[in-house]
Amino acid sequence: MNRSFRLPPVTAIAWVILLLSGCGRGGDEAPATSAAADTLRILAYNIHHGEGMDEVLDLERIAQLIADVDPDLVTLQEVDSVVTRTDGVDQAQELARLTGMQAVFGRFMAYQGGAYGMALLSRLPIQRSTNYRLPDGDEPRTALAAEVELPASGRHMRLIGIHFYRTEEERLSQAKALEGYLAEEPSMPTLLAGDFNSTPGSAVLDHLGQSWHVVDKGEDHMTFPSYGPEKEIDFFMWQPAGAFRVHGESVLDEPVISDHRPLVLDVIVESSK
Repeated sequence: MNRSFRLPPVTAIAWVILLLSGCGRGGDEAPATSAAADTLRILAYNIHHGEGMDEVLDLERIAQLIADVDPDLVTLQEVDSVVTRTDGVDQAQELARLTGMQAVFGRFMAYQGGAYGMALLSRLPIQRSTNYRLPDGDEPRTALAAEVELPASGRHMRLIGIHFYRTEEERLSQAKALEGYLAEEPSMPTLLAGDFNSTPGSAVLDHLGQSWHVVDKGEDHMTFPSYGPEKEIDFFMWQPAGAFRVHGESVLDEPVISDHRPLVLDVIVESSK
């Protein structure tokens, strides 16, 4: 969709309105851009298989949050597909139906008659998707990638959702394996987002920081748990270093819907040199 940056819809609740009010931070902020530029809004959210901190299973309120944020691309972690504990619902497809977006599911493992994994949602045309198998730890893990066509230029970019787990050794191995896969893929602007289960200064973040630009969230940077957050373990990052410019970012103050706080990033996709 060709558009300039827009305010969230009028149905959005107050914390979404605050998203753009915090965009005046220095450093990563980009200047105003023309409507012809490729501009994107990305949401990253660990949805805890749709179960909130109030122990209520409710995909509709997750879909409403997505609709209020009005993203172009979404990475979702902890997603069930026809699993008994979540009433046999294909959660990725149900969220796609509720939001009017296209869904891709990335299976980690079989679970309770169905599968457990991650999902990507997109308003942009998905050209292809790949579910990269990562080194197993306590649970199997993958990285789910989608190559999309950008709305203004027609160029392609790649969005990758991750949920690294469980020990630092396992997570570092998973990060290195993903980089190995990407080294064999066509070069394009690539944005990595999700639940890294690792904090700044950890071996995982230090390693990734050597080849990825990690987006600085500013002062309000804690993402887990959603109520009284104490850890920063959810991130946006990209490569190559000059692939994007930040127009705005926020960690949303939503304490009930999941055990993680959602992240929102507005970016300009830089023209190829």
